[in-house]
Amino acid sequence: MNLVLFDLDNTLLAGDSDYEWGQFLIAKGAVDGAHYAAKNKAFYEDYKAGQLDIYAFLAFALRPLATHSRVQLEAWRAEYVETRIKPMMTPAARDLVKRHLDEADLVAVITATNSFVTAPIAREFGIAHLIATDPEEIDGRFTGEVHGTPCFREGKVARLQHFLAGLGTQLDQLDSSWFYSDSHNDLPLLEIVQHPVAVDPDPTLHAHAQEKGWPVISLR
Repeated sequence: MNLVLFDLDNTLLAGDSDYEWGQFLIAKGAVDGAHYAAKNKAFYEDYKAGQLDIYAFLAFALRPLATHSRVQLEAWRAEYVETRIKPMMTPAARDLVKRHLDEADLVAVITATNSFVTAPIAREFGIAHLIATDPEEIDGRFTGEVHGTPCFREGKVARLQHFLAGLGTQLDQLDSSWFYSDSHNDLPLLEIVQHPVAVDPDPTLHAHAQEKGWPVISLR
């Protein structure tokens, strides 16, 4: 089996879907604008600096899911994908995904952004498999809490291992494994695949990729 993994934010997308979802909610008046914008920006800066407290961020980011009906959330999400996400899907990213879908046995998006936000984005790329942070649901409503292990840093490795175990395999049994990412936060996973690829990387990942001799590409 040949496995290809794509990070989503700032990798396949020319932007960050989690941050843009927050900005979209502000524009819709679904959250307290000024306070939410400041917190959203602060968490995003922490992420880029490699200092993100993932549980503090998820307590913030998942709360709006618990305060609005599923019908309203899904209507907003459809508009958000059309207006915020599709413009961030570059032809180069679509072409790369298509090439791997044609050649690989298994292609998946693996992202720290929650699965409610990212499921339709993966589908838009034609990717059937999504490994993402899961918001907790009870009786069809989101609780504002996270379910299971957040798909972030070392948690991304754990979630991949669980995903592969469900298919009856593990990483070292695969014929080949690829992972495309822009972020140094993904180094735990980049270090263990056979073919790590840095995509429009942040400075830390760019330096690491050069030191390791990893390919560096752009999808912009």
